[in-house]
Amino acid sequence: MKKVLLLSSVAIFLAACTPTTATRGNMVEDYRLAEVVPGVSTKSNVLQSLGSPTTQAPFDDSVWYYISQKTEKRGVFDPEVIEEKIVVVAFDEEGIVEVAQEIDADRLEVPRVRRKTETGGNEVTVMEQLLGNVGRFNRPQSSAASTASGSP
Repeated sequence: MKKVLLLSSVAIFLAACTPTTATRGNMVEDYRLAEVVPGVSTKSNVLQSLGSPTTQAPFDDSVWYYISQKTEKRGVFDPEVIEEKIVVVAFDEEGIVEVAQEIDADRLEVPRVRRKTETGGNEVTVMEQLLGNVGRFNRPQSSAASTASGSP
């Protein structure tokens, strides 16, 4: 009985450590990219071979980008990028492919800063917060209350 329990707990532990992979974007395979021939292929040929682009250049509709990423996550750790691919396809004025190539996808690691931005105001301790309003909201003595009680 102990061996069965031990083996089942080990099996559950190992299954929990199995990495989870996720693909985001349009992962263009090399054989599909080879179907796009500069000087011959048109926009409709590219759509048929590669599918719709992930994005277009912001100021030039004749440049298409196919961006994809494959990540792997193990347990509670952050996902790790295991494959990344960026393909650019540029067209001329007639809609014929000028360039179809993969771009180097090396990324710069941007360090994150964990500092907090200072804000204006006073730092108040817990005791000041608890005792700060004591006596602050007493009802003021008014002349209407004293005349109602019969004072001259």
